Amino acid sequence: MAYDVAERPEEALDPYSARVSHAFETVGPAVVHISAVKANGRAGTGSGVIFAPDGYLITNSHVVAGAARLSASLTDGRQFEGRLIGDDPATDLAVLRLEATDLPHAAFGSSARLRVGQLVVAIGNPLGFQATVTAGIVSALGRTLRSPSGRLIESVIQTDAALNPGNSGGALVDGQGRVVGINTAMIGQAQGLCFAIGVDTAVDVTARLMRDGRVRRARLGVAGQTTPLDARLARRLQRASDTAVLVSEVPAGGPAARAGVQKGDVILAFSDAKVFTVDDLHRLLTAEIAGRETELVLMRRARIETLKLTPDLDD
Repeated sequence: MAYDVAERPEEALDPYSARVSHAFETVGPAVVHISAVKANGRAGTGSGVIFAPDGYLITNSHVVAGAARLSASLTDGRQFEGRLIGDDPATDLAVLRLEATDLPHAAFGSSARLRVGQLVVAIGNPLGFQATVTAGIVSALGRTLRSPSGRLIESVIQTDAALNPGNSGGALVDGQGRVVGINTAMIGQAQGLCFAIGVDTAVDVTARLMRDGRVRRARLGVAGQTTPLDARLARRLQRASDTAVLVSEVPAGGPAARAGVQKGDVILAFSDAKVFTVDDLHRLLTAEIAGRETELVLMRRARIETLKLTPDLDD
């Protein structure tokens, strides 16, 4: 016999539980368990989120890296072979396509509209336990996270929704049932320090991977390291930080070598933006700047110089 909730008020969900339940019921069917088998037979696992009914899904690059065979299992028990469409280690994102149609799929929201303290729900497959949901809040916004390639991922979401190995590539969902992030990492020795790549970044990278199979970026043609500046010099140059980038190597034939950059130069600014760390350079070297002449401001033997430099498109 069915009961009317109005007749059984004790069975009605409180508003918090209702939001969590709605998020899981809406997005849960689109979150898959990924098996990534390498050439040596070893298998890794993770999660992924189907975002189109014709089988396209997004996951973490580190989940599928080096895989010779990929497959995904849905919550309804169906399993499909997967094909890698594109991979971007710099943002730890990858796109797969399953050999299937009419699949459940999730809707993307906006990570730019998130607020600290907002309810979020993590859905994934931690430690092999399929279709697991945890809930928490947005703890902080605008974090940076080091990707497997060494670059910094920008606009990362920090949450206390618990993540474990196997959650990587799964969905971070708001109370309306929209994907706002792709879960990617946690700090193992801490509690409640988990991170997701903002969905705005994921949408941009996904579009590029589906179009080109990879995300292309510009190349300066130097090796460098963050180095301290004399505090008095930093103040005189009106710099917010007393660090810059020391050029440790200038490969022959590259953009920097053609522009006259030398080993030992200290890079202070590039493309009208001050440079304090190597990661600042990474952020500025987008594909859009490749082929465009721009200015590089550096210090050479206590003298400030400005060079004209045209970055290459990274192969």
